[in-house]
Amino acid sequence: MEDQETRLAIFSVGEEEYAIDIMRVVEILRPQKVTRLPMSPDFIEGVLNLRGKVIPIVDLRKRFGIEPTDRHGNERILLIRVGEEIVGLQVDGISDVRCLSREDIVSPPTIVKGIKTEYLEGVGKVGEKLIIILNLDKILSTEEMLVLESIEDTEKA
Repeated sequence: MEDQETRLAIFSVGEEEYAIDIMRVVEILRPQKVTRLPMSPDFIEGVLNLRGKVIPIVDLRKRFGIEPTDRHGNERILLIRVGEEIVGLQVDGISDVRCLSREDIVSPPTIVKGIKTEYLEGVGKVGEKLIIILNLDKILSTEEMLVLESIEDTEKA
């Protein structure tokens, strides 16, 4: 029987490397002008108008409680699909696209520094390095997704 593999987009936020299923990535953008929104959660950087579609941008540094640093030019915005919505994730850099076999992915530990374990799908082992695999369906709560949807609806009106 052939080993099942998962293809992952690997990126950095702070000192750690994270990954998401590449099939959820719609597009990768260089940083762009984002319109800030009043009264939105602090981890929402704002919205981006991309080809007429308003897309909320989530700063993963703020979402994970990681201290901000000076930008260094490698930052990217990953446009991802979460349910029916497209959301932008602001990351410090994209490093790789890699296939991992299912046996190289283990369940997340109960405690991970700086990130709630419900955000995690697992931990990938790449040689001696560990990569945190995010669960995109849980990185934003239902209430937060409703806020993002209302932002998009407001911007369309």
